[in-house]
Amino acid sequence: MFLLDSDISIFFMKGHAGVRVHFAKHGPATVFLSAISYHELLYGALHSSAVERHLGAVAAFVAPLTVLPFTSSSADYSSRVRQDLAAWGKTIGPLDTLIAGHALEHRLTLVTGNTGEFSRVPGLVVESWIS
Repeated sequence: MFLLDSDISIFFMKGHAGVRVHFAKHGPATVFLSAISYHELLYGALHSSAVERHLGAVAAFVAPLTVLPFTSSSADYSSRVRQDLAAWGKTIGPLDTLIAGHALEHRLTLVTGNTGEFSRVPGLVVESWIS
């Protein structure tokens, strides 16, 4: 089962063939979106020059997916990720820290184009659907 990072979601919405093939192979029942990534997608749409069109694209993309809420348990996992990375001097971006913790909490493989950054997170399974 998979948790999509924001960048992969954007690749999907832009019609990236490799991402769409993987998505079709696994189907929406096994693909999840973090509320954090959903926030990033909405912010990107609201910050764009074509707000309504981009909000519509986000809504259509998210409709078949389950958006996982960020809970107190999610915060616990994410704070541990942040602490571990800080102790090793290998921090990642704050929203990426939250997404990584969310994936660990739900034992999901994180699908991202940013494998270099996320591969620093101990125990996180990461793959890219960009080919």
